[in-house]
Amino acid sequence: MNNNIHIAATLDSLELLENLVEQLAYRRFDLGYGLQRVPVDSEALETSSSTIYLSGTILLNNEQEQFHIPFITSFLFTCVKGGDGIYKLAWSTSLS
Repeated sequence: MNNNIHIAATLDSLELLENLVEQLAYRRFDLGYGLQRVPVDSEALETSSSTIYLSGTILLNNEQEQFHIPFITSFLFTCVKGGDGIYKLAWSTSLS
């Protein structure tokens, strides 16, 4: 028997999440790690990370049933600044 299950997630307060990640990416202080001397063909990186709690709903459905499962979990977002001097979102993961 071959059953397909479709999974989708929706997040609550997407604007708040976007604002928090932008604040992380554009923080106003620099620790100076990005200016350190490194071996040839390498690049010093400055990182900035934050844990943010998110809530939403996971939707699971197959041909017979559909489930809506609410969730609250924390995510880790990490931005990296390289030689161009701009922080960019490099990684995000659920911590649950």
